[in-house]
Amino acid sequence: MDESTPPPPDIDAYPHPPPPPPSAPLGTPTDFLKGVVGKKVIVRLTSGVDYRGVLSCLDGYMNIALEQTEEHVNGVVTNRYGDAFIRGNNGKIFQNA
Repeated sequence: MDESTPPPPDIDAYPHPPPPPPSAPLGTPTDFLKGVVGKKVIVRLTSGVDYRGVLSCLDGYMNIALEQTEEHVNGVVTNRYGDAFIRGNNGKIFQNA
């Protein structure tokens, strides 16, 4: 070993494992989604069409089930549905203002 190379760290100098990373901050996407189940939301499809209704449930693939759903195209109600199911990769959820 070269004299300019520092010695390896002493294993006994670290008697405890390092602390775990800090928990996720408040306001994570998961917190948002849990908080809006049962509330009015807007789901905007990639096509730009909005579906407004009460978020019934969603799954790990972000598939969305809405109740009391209205379809809005360019801000105008075009259809009303009792229940609607939206595939997760087609939309984004916004909390209704």
